[in-house]
Amino acid sequence: MSATGELPQLKDHGRDLRIDACRGIALWWIFLDHIPNNIGSWLTLRNYGFSDAAEIFMFVSGVTCALAYGAAWRREGWSGVISRTLRRSWDIYVAFLVVTLACAILVHLTGRLADESNTRVLLDDPGAALARAAVLQYRPVNTDVLPAFVLLHLLFAPLLWLLLRAPKATLGASLALYASVHAFGWTVPAWPDGHWAFNPLAWQLLVVLGAWWMIDGKTVQPWVTSRTTRVLAVLFLLVSLVIALSWQIGPLQALIPTGQAKLLYSVDKSNLDPLRLLHFLAIAVVAAWLVPRNWRGLATPVMRAAASCGQNSLPIYCLGVILTFASQALLETSGGLAMQIALSLAGIAAMIAAATLLNSISTKRWQRS
Repeated sequence: MSATGELPQLKDHGRDLRIDACRGIALWWIFLDHIPNNIGSWLTLRNYGFSDAAEIFMFVSGVTCALAYGAAWRREGWSGVISRTLRRSWDIYVAFLVVTLACAILVHLTGRLADESNTRVLLDDPGAALARAAVLQYRPVNTDVLPAFVLLHLLFAPLLWLLLRAPKATLGASLALYASVHAFGWTVPAWPDGHWAFNPLAWQLLVVLGAWWMIDGKTVQPWVTSRTTRVLAVLFLLVSLVIALSWQIGPLQALIPTGQAKLLYSVDKSNLDPLRLLHFLAIAVVAAWLVPRNWRGLATPVMRAAASCGQNSLPIYCLGVILTFASQALLETSGGLAMQIALSLAGIAAMIAAATLLNSISTKRWQRS
């Protein structure tokens, strides 16, 4: 059993900027990856391994939920945790509906991307589509992660209760659910095609893993930081790098055994393929090794801008979805390399500007109060 008073606190050190910076960089990468045929996506993880920014975003969300709701539990008790999780779920739910409507309006105004954005069904039958969106069964492209977070935040209070009392058993149950998804094809109903880009029954594992690491991770920290683990993580990342590059570079395909090619080229994102999970864990091991809490790079303008975006993850993610649609529409008229670079830079600059503005507003409200 875990003592209920041992949730971590960032005492005497202030906010850990690595958490915010990781989430902010993940938001930038998600924006770049969501623009089809964008040269900017070569700056992200997607082309260099099995996982991408989504795994980072989910895991870090588990970490931040454990810290934020854990602090609420210490100050306000379980009633405070429940009220905060419900409020956060509501905020994400409203943001999802607003973004859904915004995407439909953009598609209607531009006359483009109805099929690519999965909004044609919304434009053709708005009543049915909005009713399905209201129960999280219909989602335009690139908004799928928001309904998953609505469900995960709704369930975080009981998850935190379990993690505080039986962390290892809770993580084991999460792993069992993840394994059942792959063994039995479990999923959550969706409309109109029954497909979730982020099956919450599978992706919950990363959120649980992040929260568990903050609560009980010290029990395995010596093993995670051991030299053997680091060497294995680096080797796995190198192998996955070659395999991922072989998807884009023809001559490298000769290095992949014929019998394994089909398996390696069909890595499933919807259900968090085990190769994606292992790749992310390897990245996490190496990142924790190379980026200590007092890393000087966190003070650079780029990292501070990323941290600012990470501190406002919900509005910045929603802005990124809108910017993706706008960028894709513009690229259909002029899809040259210069335009791809310009839109990538402009989009990230807009996200940084919005996050800076939100932080400024928040600071002024705090000062007045």
